[in-house]
Amino acid sequence: MFKKHHFHYGCGNFTQMEKVPNALINASSPYLLQHAYNPVEWNEWGEAALHRAKSENKLLLISIGYSACHWCHVMEGESFESHEVAEIMNRHFVCVKVDREERPDIDQIYMLSVQLMNGNGGWPLNVICLPDQRPIYGGTYFQKPDWINILLQLATLWKQEPAKAIHYATRLTAGIQQAEKLVPGESQVFTDRDLLEVLSPWKRQFDLVQGGYNRAPKFPLPNNWTFLLRYAFLKQDEACFTAATETLHAMARGGIYDQIGGGFARYSVDDRWHVPHFEKMLYDNAQLIHLYSEAYQWLKAPDFKTVVEETIAWTLREMQSMEGLFYSALDADSEGVEGKFYTWTKDAFDQVLLEDAAVMASYYEVTGQGNWEEEQVNILQRRKPEEVVAKAHGLTVEALTVVVERAKKKLLDARSTRIRPALDDKCLTSWNAMMASALLQAAQVFGRDVYYEKAREVIQFLLEKMRMTDGGVYRNYKAGNSTIPGFLDDYAFLIEACLALYQYDFDEKWLHQAKTLTHYVYEHFEDDETAMFFYTSSEGESLIARKHEVMDNVISSSNSVMAQNLQLLSLWFDHPPYREQAGQMLNSVLGPMKSYGSAYANWAIQLLNEVEGINEIVITGKIPLAIRKEFGMHYIPNKIFSGGTNAQLPLLKDKPGEETKIYICKNKTCQLPVKTVAEAVQLSI
Repeated sequence: MFKKHHFHYGCGNFTQMEKVPNALINASSPYLLQHAYNPVEWNEWGEAALHRAKSENKLLLISIGYSACHWCHVMEGESFESHEVAEIMNRHFVCVKVDREERPDIDQIYMLSVQLMNGNGGWPLNVICLPDQRPIYGGTYFQKPDWINILLQLATLWKQEPAKAIHYATRLTAGIQQAEKLVPGESQVFTDRDLLEVLSPWKRQFDLVQGGYNRAPKFPLPNNWTFLLRYAFLKQDEACFTAATETLHAMARGGIYDQIGGGFARYSVDDRWHVPHFEKMLYDNAQLIHLYSEAYQWLKAPDFKTVVEETIAWTLREMQSMEGLFYSALDADSEGVEGKFYTWTKDAFDQVLLEDAAVMASYYEVTGQGNWEEEQVNILQRRKPEEVVAKAHGLTVEALTVVVERAKKKLLDARSTRIRPALDDKCLTSWNAMMASALLQAAQVFGRDVYYEKAREVIQFLLEKMRMTDGGVYRNYKAGNSTIPGFLDDYAFLIEACLALYQYDFDEKWLHQAKTLTHYVYEHFEDDETAMFFYTSSEGESLIARKHEVMDNVISSSNSVMAQNLQLLSLWFDHPPYREQAGQMLNSVLGPMKSYGSAYANWAIQLLNEVEGINEIVITGKIPLAIRKEFGMHYIPNKIFSGGTNAQLPLLKDKPGEETKIYICKNKTCQLPVKTVAEAVQLSI
């Protein structure tokens, strides 16, 4: 007998007819819940499934993805919802579904295995393993006939030639365990030559016409442009300046940016930032808020301010949980069609805007045929300068601005009535900490205390409500529950957020929270053989390998963030061992960084800080917060702030007094104090 099931995850409501749900029905992950009514007998990763594979001597089929992954949905529809395919999977394998955002430790290992096998990776990630979790075959998206063929071949291999499968698994697992092994680094003096050797091959990848790199698809890669922007400023480098600023302008005006609702999609499929892969990820937008705020601080470009304000508004409007944390992602699809929520036909566009339609069609490049020719719909973008559009329609730029603001509100209101993309409503510590840091950067640059208040609320929640009994933090939160102990990125980004929060309100408790979390990292993640930290805790689940996360990808690596945290904590607490380890960590990656700089961009920021030094801006007197706020109008990329009247930090203890004084210190040397921000800025250049 069929049962009708109504359930909700995120913003997607649907009714599904199925006989019986599989074991994923009790999962908290929205991605796993999406597969709860597949005929495949999916299991969550855990002792029960792993024990069953061993006891029944069945191969493990591990399928990894995330809720906003378009091709994950495609493979589900083609294969995992097929009874024909499910019968093969259920008969020959113990099938396990993994949300890569909840369990990046598992994803890390099996992604590396597929990269070693095939030279590439991505999601969905599908790996076949021995009953003891060692992989023997893997890949990403498979069409249904190919998937069936692979499954049957592997089932036959395991039944008829198990020794061959075991031999291959042994070799591959050894490769996984040895991959990315780093030679222990020693502290050294880093120089301009190191920076030039990193940048020389890196610059050859710039697309100075369209922005980004000379390839497609194009990812935003905020850590890349943050480094290049800072390098351009500190070293007066024209190529880096052009590459960074052209990229920021192109992204802000392209289809990758939601022109009426704010927020960025994950990447563009073309080389012009035009057609996005429409999913919106919290981590991308957190980093881009930070980047555009920093760029505005230097360049004062109105577009950059608009991007920050609209993206924060989208985050608060659509991504905020009842508890005040932020959700993880919005899906690319709605009603089974990628981008349907965001795109427009000319008729629908005109019906909303009426008398403003002609002007706005020119402004957003909307045509009857559609500017996304493949789908015959329009992706809103702004390639033409406002002056050109205004002149073509007999308007002043000021009058056009009024029309644009009126039209954006109408379009957003009309779009809000559409069926929304599904929302991944789990909250992750690392991504929430990244958003908190971004809000604090925006608060500093734009003088918006409301952003600071929101960031503080998030950080307090993470520190108080997501704490484990041993002082560690959980990774995930949903419906009042946290179930997964934190990984290194959760600690690294939370420490970074605490450091940013201290620099906004000068409450030293945030620095002490950061130091406490750092001690926890040493106790549970330290590697005795290298300067790097393991990604997983010593108290965590034992997998087939214990890895480090070193390369900076779309998110900066947890080790590069920890290295910068140690570098800054060493200054605030005058603790040389922190600085020494940060230097050793950086030296460990200097070789590969010089070969592939864009994959070590956050490490490159640390290298730039080592070469240029960090301006330690110390503010004393009765009004340190007002002085700190005034600094928000000035771009000093290599700086930290300290301030307060009753401070106990080494930099502040010997600088009492009620009179406002600003000290600029660098490399253990302080300049004579000055009384104005303008004077201090000159000393920091």
